[in-house]
Amino acid sequence: MTQDELKTLVGQAALSYVEAGSIVGVGTGSTVDKFIDALAASGLKIAGAVSSSLRSTERMKGLGIPVLDAAEVKSLRVYIDGADEIDHAGHMIKGGGAALTREKIVADLAEQFVCIADESKLVKVLGQFPLPVEVIPMAAAQIARRFEALGAQATLRAGVVTDNSCHILDVRGLQIADPQAFEADVNQWPGVVTVGVFARNRASVCLLGTAEGVKTLKFD
Repeated sequence: MTQDELKTLVGQAALSYVEAGSIVGVGTGSTVDKFIDALAASGLKIAGAVSSSLRSTERMKGLGIPVLDAAEVKSLRVYIDGADEIDHAGHMIKGGGAALTREKIVADLAEQFVCIADESKLVKVLGQFPLPVEVIPMAAAQIARRFEALGAQATLRAGVVTDNSCHILDVRGLQIADPQAFEADVNQWPGVVTVGVFARNRASVCLLGTAEGVKTLKFD
């Protein structure tokens, strides 16, 4: 199966985690696009969705799915999103689509994070995918130097301004053996809006698209 077919497969599988009449948290990216399309085609009636990006908002509204502001919602039963990497404990790297801050905000509202991904995203240790870090523009060079001191290389993602009017640094050369400690540390650096390690808001479940079908990974 192609990667696109695997994304379609897990997008459809995620429907089983959506309850009729509920409010669903919806992430961002090409795999999530498949979930949005599947949700619209399913006829399943939900009360609405809380979106993590303008991109997903526009897609859902175009398909007739009502979108609610996060400020209107106290909690969500489930948040469905993809990942750039996910390890065997449910920790993730996210932010390839530059929506990591809003994704983390919506994920924090949810009781359960369901990650949808193809099998190429499953790794033993996070860090092979360049780590996105959303930063306040004036701090970008300073934060890049801090990563260089750790032996990594941070580059500004050219031409990208986030939905929050900030910039993205992509950091290469990391091996993130302790995602929770790493996330907590980098989030304290002045000028960091959000680091793309999702450890505090890790996945509860991962629906992994494989050549043999959808494999369900559950994390304690």
